Amino acid sequence: MKILFLDQSGKLGGAELCLADIAQQFQSNSLVGVFAEGAFPDYLRKRHIPVKILTDQPLQVQKASGLLAGLKSLNRLIPLITQVTHLSKQYDLIYANTQKALVVGAIASILSRRPLVYHLHDIVSPEHFSATNRRIIITLANRAALVIANSQASRDAFMKAGGRGDRVHVVYNGFRPEDYGPYVDKREYFRKDLLSTPQIVDQPPSFVVGHFSRLSPWKGQHVLIDALQYCPDNVIALLVGDALFGEQDYVQQLYQQIKTLNLEHRVRFFGFRSDIPQLMAACDLVAHTSTAPEPFGRVIVEAMLCGTPVVAAAAGGAAELIDHGQTGWLTPPGNAQKLADIINICQSYPSQSKVCAQQAQIQARQRFDLEGINLNIKSLLSGVVKTHY
Repeated sequence: MKILFLDQSGKLGGAELCLADIAQQFQSNSLVGVFAEGAFPDYLRKRHIPVKILTDQPLQVQKASGLLAGLKSLNRLIPLITQVTHLSKQYDLIYANTQKALVVGAIASILSRRPLVYHLHDIVSPEHFSATNRRIIITLANRAALVIANSQASRDAFMKAGGRGDRVHVVYNGFRPEDYGPYVDKREYFRKDLLSTPQIVDQPPSFVVGHFSRLSPWKGQHVLIDALQYCPDNVIALLVGDALFGEQDYVQQLYQQIKTLNLEHRVRFFGFRSDIPQLMAACDLVAHTSTAPEPFGRVIVEAMLCGTPVVAAAAGGAAELIDHGQTGWLTPPGNAQKLADIINICQSYPSQSKVCAQQAQIQARQRFDLEGINLNIKSLLSGVVKTHY
């Protein structure tokens, strides 16, 4: 089975990590076409996954864009569609991994007569997309032979927006447990190394809450900062991630919030890091604080695999990953006081937190094992090819 994968982003986000894990099993006879150079193509190359940069002109249409912005991008879309159409004739199917890839892939699939598969990594709702973009996504995705949704929440939102239920299958993201397991028993080592960095020059704190996400308003770093004022002084927050999509204004808002609340000594910005498992293992708790429904919640599963307790905002796919009080905790999105309550409980009852983390780790290793996930996806794709040919 030969597959042409398409992704719009040169940046390395959750959707791109998921695609890399899927594409690797087909690397001998498939290709990942990317619309921009960057960290994602580099990531693929390091894993010997064939990759081709399809354009040097970035597409400017955003999730909130209207029709006018879409029309202005047509002059860049047409050459890209032409190239993908020609390229796709060498493959059995087109696999679109993002919204812009869906637009290009859907038109190319009609012209090349190749079946289209769309991997839905988003909640198709007004909180995330403009009305115009929602209509485009649903119209084009309904032409696909298969839509893979990364959670029940993503599937439900897709269908509520007009998506065809008979085309959509839920397949959670897969993970390699071995990428996280080695660090579980080295927590104290990584913690000592973390607290000895120049970024933390004061007394080593007794309770570390990690937040792992790009810096963005809907990812809710401000909620965690707000919660700190309701926690003991020995609770600090580590913000791991950068502003990837022109959201520097939000970063400045965070700094101002920290200053206003007099929390400069309790919040540390670590920027983009590649040693996420080690950092997670060094934390006492990982907090997920998205203010809008999360399509999946990759960091939640990563924390589970690291054996670190996790608290998440109870909306979207994140609510499907945690059994409250058994494998972690859920709090109302945007509620800093409730988040602080969980942080304080975890600090006050470490043995209970440890039991939750252990149960979560066992469940995550079984439920999100990449090998099983990939077998499921391979079976679905084989069905598409068999039906089409």
